[in-house]
Amino acid sequence: MDLSGFFAPWLVFGLVLLLHLLLPGRWVEGYVTDPATGKPLRYRLNGLIVMLSTVGLWALAGWCEWLPWDFAWTHRWAGLAGACVAGLLFTFAIVLPAASTGASMVSDLFFGRLDNPRTLSARLDIKMFLYLAGATLLELNLLAFAAHHVTTFPDAVSPGVLLHVGLFSWFVLDYLVFERVHLYTYDLFAERVGFKLGWGCLTFYPYFYAVGLWTTADRPDPASSTPWLVMSAIVFFSGWSLARGANLQKFHFKRDPSHRFLGLFAPQTVADGRKRLLCSGFWGISRHVNYLGEILMATGLALSLGWPMSLGPWLYPLYYVLLLVPRERDDHRRCAKKYGSLWDEYCRRVPRRIVPFVY
Repeated sequence: MDLSGFFAPWLVFGLVLLLHLLLPGRWVEGYVTDPATGKPLRYRLNGLIVMLSTVGLWALAGWCEWLPWDFAWTHRWAGLAGACVAGLLFTFAIVLPAASTGASMVSDLFFGRLDNPRTLSARLDIKMFLYLAGATLLELNLLAFAAHHVTTFPDAVSPGVLLHVGLFSWFVLDYLVFERVHLYTYDLFAERVGFKLGWGCLTFYPYFYAVGLWTTADRPDPASSTPWLVMSAIVFFSGWSLARGANLQKFHFKRDPSHRFLGLFAPQTVADGRKRLLCSGFWGISRHVNYLGEILMATGLALSLGWPMSLGPWLYPLYYVLLLVPRERDDHRRCAKKYGSLWDEYCRRVPRRIVPFVY
């Protein structure tokens, strides 16, 4: 059994946890309120410095020849198995000791029982740690998979592989730069912590998101044209602009409903005297234009590899479609229950669910 590969993800998760606890961080308020006090939960954030420190240690190990640059590639199946076991153990450890939600055991294991588990006087928020651990391992996998390609084809390196890793690294770094913004997103206020979130962050996120490189890193340069690569980057950054712009606009609106987005655009809302819903800017284009942005980013990443007729790179954007379309429906039901007739008015003002003018 490949024990070094199997336990490598465990080592990464342990290192991320240690750095997260030891490195300096900033305390900020989130969107979720503490049911005991009615006040917003406070979070300690340092994801960017933790991820950069971990990548720096990986680079140092490779430079000093303590660890092969492509270790995560050559041990990828063992690493996947190790991460899978870690995700399962985490699921049982976080779910079984908690009180039942009243649903079946299968449902509780999958969706979780705890909304926002935290420990060490809230210094460690489990949800935020899961996202940080998954993002860091994903970045290490991407770099190692690309290193395998470069060392295998030193005289014919694919520009598409380099572009793919560059765009995906932008995606990961962007999440950590705007870590505070994600305290106001669906996962933080609507999800519980169980198999879906725990195994998803520790296993699915760092390995499945890298499926494009997993299936193409050992292939030669497909000789993609410069216009093709430019088009891929345009698709990606078009999606990033929609996703990041929409999330930032809602973040500022939730913190200050009078905030002018980008300092220019006053918010337009629908209100019932108690609650207000934003219906201008990105949130006037469609009710979840950020989901369209996520799908476009995934599409740009698939295209960048230069194998448009191969299934592997397309599994990633397909996953986003299968994830976000049902999530939009679930969020629609949740908002209809929460806002009542106000939500009906918002839907009248913004009739499209995800894709402007289409759906």
